[in-house]
Amino acid sequence: MEKMDRRVRKTRALLLQGLVKMLETHDIQDISVKELTELVDINRGTFYLHYDDIYDMLHKIEDEMFLEFNEIMEQKPVITNSLASQGPLLEFFRFLDRNRDLAKVMIGPHGDLAFVNRLKDQIEKRTLQVLESAQSDANYEYLCSFIITGCVGVVETWLKESDPQSPEEMAEILGAMLLRQLNFAPGPA
Repeated sequence: MEKMDRRVRKTRALLLQGLVKMLETHDIQDISVKELTELVDINRGTFYLHYDDIYDMLHKIEDEMFLEFNEIMEQKPVITNSLASQGPLLEFFRFLDRNRDLAKVMIGPHGDLAFVNRLKDQIEKRTLQVLESAQSDANYEYLCSFIITGCVGVVETWLKESDPQSPEEMAEILGAMLLRQLNFAPGPA
């Protein structure tokens, strides 16, 4: 059974690598099972043992990513007076770093808008919790929109970098920006 699990993991990893490579230059609707399996040298029948089609594969991969992402977001509060070396923000960037290639193509020009919207929804849920706990008198709707767009923009820029900063540095950078916007730290608003 363990041998089978290893083979399944290896097959799925190969398919994922191939999908990421193809998403660098193709929209998802332009990727066929035949092209993907030829790229990674796997029989099409093997692909169909794991997935119904390319969209099913993409959705299952996204579901796995968001399961881990949600676990990170449910940890300690994202916003505290010290975001430097711990907490979900750092774990979020470590998570993205571990999944850099996939996250980069999903957010990129050939990526999946549903993935980006799902990411925004998750950030929005957490941001609203933070705003409510901060008892901010700011207009939640606009501030939340500003924070979500800013966070996604920072992530997108970081993922595009050829020599990116470490997850620790990014947690510091984004943490400081968020703290300033929420008036938890001194600095321009």
